[in-house]
Amino acid sequence: MASIDSEFRTSYQRDGYAIVRGVFSSAEIEMIGAAIDQVHAEGVAHGRSFRHGNLFYNVAEGPSGPQVRMTQWPSYHQAVLNGVRTDPRIVEILAPLIGRDLKQIINQLHWKAPGGQGDFAWHQDSRFRKPDKAYRNLGTSYIQTGLAIDPHTPETGCMRFIPRSHVRGDIDLDVSVEVLGRSMSDSALLSADLSPEDAIDVVLGPGDLALWSPYLVHGSGTNRSNHQRRLYINGYVRAEDCDRGEWAFRDGKPAAFGPEPALVHYEALREHGEPHYV
Repeated sequence: MASIDSEFRTSYQRDGYAIVRGVFSSAEIEMIGAAIDQVHAEGVAHGRSFRHGNLFYNVAEGPSGPQVRMTQWPSYHQAVLNGVRTDPRIVEILAPLIGRDLKQIINQLHWKAPGGQGDFAWHQDSRFRKPDKAYRNLGTSYIQTGLAIDPHTPETGCMRFIPRSHVRGDIDLDVSVEVLGRSMSDSALLSADLSPEDAIDVVLGPGDLALWSPYLVHGSGTNRSNHQRRLYINGYVRAEDCDRGEWAFRDGKPAAFGPEPALVHYEALREHGEPHYV
């Protein structure tokens, strides 16, 4: 895959998002999907939310038993997923935008069960980049990526973007409630002087990679199909602009995990990093 061209870079900076089709082959996606299913089975076996350091399984009670909605940092123990997060194709896509020395502050799996609890309300990822002092030049140094494992369509609850909303920086959306498990509301957009009519469906096929800005307003709906909708999210940041996160690439080369997990979002990592239920 050739490095992204200037038109792609201009499009991302103008609209706040971009899509690269067919980054991973169908055979690769089948292997990645099997690894994701393994992690899902681990979450089901726990039966409720569980944390071990940065590794976290978000498990809710569903209509037919435990429902795994999200897992953070499965790459610590899942080799296939670890390989994806440091795949050379990723840095080739990101380098023209944020460079070749990259840390990672998101390593996350999302599942949407049919008719399940996987909705995401309208939000900006910037609300989760705390503390502020640890994340510098957020709008130009950080990119979120999402790899589609299954078809992402309106029927399966695909993401929805508000193009160009990122140019406003932090927007006064309601940040007092959890976004996971809450539906998108037109009133939330209107109260922030955004139009629901501007929203677009982010339709992806297995192997497609979406990129979006931390300031881009986005959400996703209910999966009304008869199969899981899986998404593998990895968020990268220019290393010099972030005091947290695990290294992903040094000078464009994959970087292995260190002997101890790095501080990312879990503030009690050093004091309460042992395995425990939440």
